[in-house]
Amino acid sequence: MTSYASIRTDIENAGGTWIDQEVVTDQGLVTSRKPHDLPAFCAKIIEQFDEGKHPGQVYRA
Repeated sequence: MTSYASIRTDIENAGGTWIDQEVVTDQGLVTSRKPHDLPAFCAKIIEQFDEGKHPGQVYRA
């Protein structure tokens, strides 16, 4: 995933892999770093919705 650089250590300590990119996806989860990345984030969200459920995703109601 990606996020503000200031919480990189928290993500890694929680077992995540932090990547410095404007948008990162993993099994349908979409993350971005900052408001400047919103255009890319929104485009990726739309793409992910269009693709539907991804392998490995678990539906929970």
